[in-house]
Amino acid sequence: MYTLITAAASTQAYQLKNKLNTDNVMLGDYLDLPSFMLKSSDMLRLPDPKSAAYAHQMLTLCLDKQISTVYTLREEEQILLNEAAQLFEEYGIKIVQKEYR
Repeated sequence: MYTLITAAASTQAYQLKNKLNTDNVMLGDYLDLPSFMLKSSDMLRLPDPKSAAYAHQMLTLCLDKQISTVYTLREEEQILLNEAAQLFEEYGIKIVQKEYR
């Protein structure tokens, strides 16, 4: 099983990846990423939180990529996934939130 960290375009995502210290970590972002980054199997294009089906698209992505834990680093992603937390839990996927101030 894998862990997904969102906001791959941020340094915060790489800092978290280093803290987790495991090989089973994928980074993803819905913002534009350079094409060379997306060629890596550890880098994913994520659905846009503005999509009405965002939570379901993320759930499908997690199931397809065998992701069991999602660290959301952007507030808009966190809000939407918190609303669907029970659905993710039913599939054994944990949503880890960052505190926003």
